[in-house]
This record gives sequence, structure tokens and C-alpha cells, in this order.
Amino acid sequence: MTPLQIGFAGLGAVFVLIALRVPIGVALGGVSVVGIAVLRSPQAALGALGALPFEFAAHWSLSAVPMFLLMGAVAYHTGMTGSLFRAARLWLGFLPGGLAVATNFAAAGFAAASGSSMATAAAMGRLAIPEMLRARYEPGLATAVVAASGTLGSLIPPSILMVLYGIFAEQPIGRLLIAGIVPGLLTAAVYAAMIILRCWLNPALAPRAEEPAGWAERLAALRQVWPIPVLVLAVIGSLYGGVATPTEAAAVGALAACGIAALQGRMSRAAMGAAVMEALEGTASIFFIAIGAVLLSRFLALSGMPGFLAGLMGSWAVDPLLVVIGASLIYLFLGCFLDPLGLMLLTLPVLLPMFQALNLDLVWIGVLVIKYLEIGLLTPPVGMNAYVVSGIVGKEVPLPTIFRGLLWFLAAEAVIMALLIAYPQISLWLPDLMGR
Repeated sequence: MTPLQIGFAGLGAVFVLIALRVPIGVALGGVSVVGIAVLRSPQAALGALGALPFEFAAHWSLSAVPMFLLMGAVAYHTGMTGSLFRAARLWLGFLPGGLAVATNFAAAGFAAASGSSMATAAAMGRLAIPEMLRARYEPGLATAVVAASGTLGSLIPPSILMVLYGIFAEQPIGRLLIAGIVPGLLTAAVYAAMIILRCWLNPALAPRAEEPAGWAERLAALRQVWPIPVLVLAVIGSLYGGVATPTEAAAVGALAACGIAALQGRMSRAAMGAAVMEALEGTASIFFIAIGAVLLSRFLALSGMPGFLAGLMGSWAVDPLLVVIGASLIYLFLGCFLDPLGLMLLTLPVLLPMFQALNLDLVWIGVLVIKYLEIGLLTPPVGMNAYVVSGIVGKEVPLPTIFRGLLWFLAAEAVIMALLIAYPQISLWLPDLMGR
């Protein structure tokens, strides 16, 4: 077999192992080590296994990952996010589908504090779904809005996936994080518009609140949500102002979360212990998969596959838009079967050389990739956010009902993706203001 054939065979073996439910990190790393041994020698494979994981884990920018995870975990376990939904409900409850709209925007706020889609869906599901079901909201709408709005955690900074994409694509992480703000807000706005329109046309989906809240109650609720804007400003403000690097901004966010929790008298030993353990577990899981992806990148590079595909793409792709659409179809298909982190780290070694060969803006591409990973969280059969919500509601709302409700949000995502592809400046406007 030629090196190129070995590369394609190895990539096929990875997909087979993942289909057999072998952990993604094991599949990526195991196939890569064997492939390097075949292409070079067993000693070269052992050398790569000894050197590459350390080189990756020692990357300074990766320090942002545990810091962002700790910030979100502290915010959740000390109850900072609990007031978000109540305030959003009081201010937006008068709209058609007001509770669902409130859930959508509260999830956007929670996403800005956690950086995790599944954590956002889990937290908002516990807060919002019981209240919507008590208000006689259609179960598909009540559950789907939580699953869909939870995906904002992958885009609105701080985003763990954006940090990892920046490291693998060798792009400025600060620009990538800022680039996610406008697309994230656009997603929340399109979701809200779709919910309002549906509930206005079919009021039975979401009965109106009987008594609108008074201004005194609204203002009192608003005063309780100040910790989240402070966290957002601490992270995004320090990034946008050039005061801190992404790693330093993550540390500022984690420190601010701990300080606010202590100021509010909520920083107990149990809460801090739970937050630290959650951050450690999340970091270990992310690093394990990412190290497998680093080994896969080395294996594919040795096989010559990225260069072959880049040359092939450059020879027929007259219009870069066709390349973006082709990559979109790949992400949409694989997103039905793979978790977001594994999907991103599996595809980047193959697709990035193609994008680079066509001189596409990799910050814009990063936003598109993260958006497609979000969509993968909603599509069956492995829509992780749908399963998170299903675990919260149990038998009260069947899983097929949740997926049917998500069809409306997937239709909204089609509109959002068309806008982001047609108008790259939606993603690049804010980062360009920062300068390069």
C-alpha cells in the first residue's frame, strides 16, 4: 500500500471504531499510533506518542479551557444563573410564547457564563421546562427551545470549542471568541422571532400569562442578575480592549466568578469542591480527545492525505463557495453521528488544508464550523442536547416529541447559516474593529 492509501485506510478505521462505540479519543489515538508505525517505524510511533501529547498539553493558550470551565461551574453551583430565567420571564412574558422567548434569551446569558452547550441545556431545562409545562405550553416547544438555545454555549464567548479551533487552525483565539458574539446574538434573535411568529399564528402552542408583571417586580428581578453581566464584561471587555490575552481573560473570569460568589455569601466548601471537580473532569475529557486528534493530524500529514486533498480541491473548486457548501454537507452528515468535539477534531486535519489552499478567512470558517457543530447537537440520532433534555423530563415528554419540536429550530438554523455564508462580515465585523 502507498502512504496515501494507508492514510485513507486509517481514516476509514477511525470511523468504523467510532461506529462500534469505541471512545473517540481511543479511536483517534490508537489508529494514529498504528498508522505511524506502519508508515515509519514502531520507534517513530512511540516517539510521537511520547512527545506530541506533552507538546499539545503544554500549549499556553489551552490554559483558557480549565479556567472557562471553572468559571461556568462556579456560576452554576453557587446559584448565580438561577435568577436569569426569572428576570427574563418577567420582562418577556407578555409576548406570544413569552416563557419560551425568555428561556431562549436566558440561555444566551447562561452560555456567556459557561461556554458549554450541554451545561446550558441542562441548567435551563431544570429551571424552565417545568414552568412551561405548568403553563400548558406544547411539550415539543417547551423542550425543543431548551435544547436549541443551549447550543448558544458553543458560540457566545467564552467558547471552549472556539479555543480548541483556534489552536488547531493557528488563528488568534481572541479574534475567534469576539467573532462568535454577533452570530450568537443573531441565532438567539432568529430563534425568538420564530417562536413569537409560531405562537402568534397558533396561540394554543403557548397560552398567554394571565397577569403581566408590574414594573416594581421587573426591576427587582433585574437587580438580581448583575453577576452574569459582570462576568461577561470581565471576559469580553478584557479581550476586546486588548487588556488581556484569552488565557488571562479566562483567569479573570474564573476569579470574578469566585469573588462574586464569595461577595454574595454563596461560596461554600461543597459548592467550590463540586465546581473544581466538574472543571477537572471536563478538562480531562477534552484533552484526551484533543491529544488523539493531534496524533491523527501527524499520521495524516505523514501519509500525505491533506496535501493530496488540498491539491484536488484547488484543481476543481472554481468557486470557494462550493467548497464551503461541500464542507457544510460533511458537517451536517457527520454531526448526526458524532459529538461536537470529536467531529471538529476529526475533520480539521482533513479540511483545514483545503480552506487554506483557497485563502479563505479561517476566522469566518471557524464561526461556520462551530455553527455546524451546534446543529449536530440537535439532529437525530445523536443530538446530545435533545438527550440532555430528555434526561431531565424523563417519560413526561417522549424523545420523538423533542426531535419533532427541534425541526422548527433547524429550519431557523438554515436561515442563519445562509446569512453567515452569504455575508461573512456578520462574523468578521467585530474582530476587524479590534485590528489584527
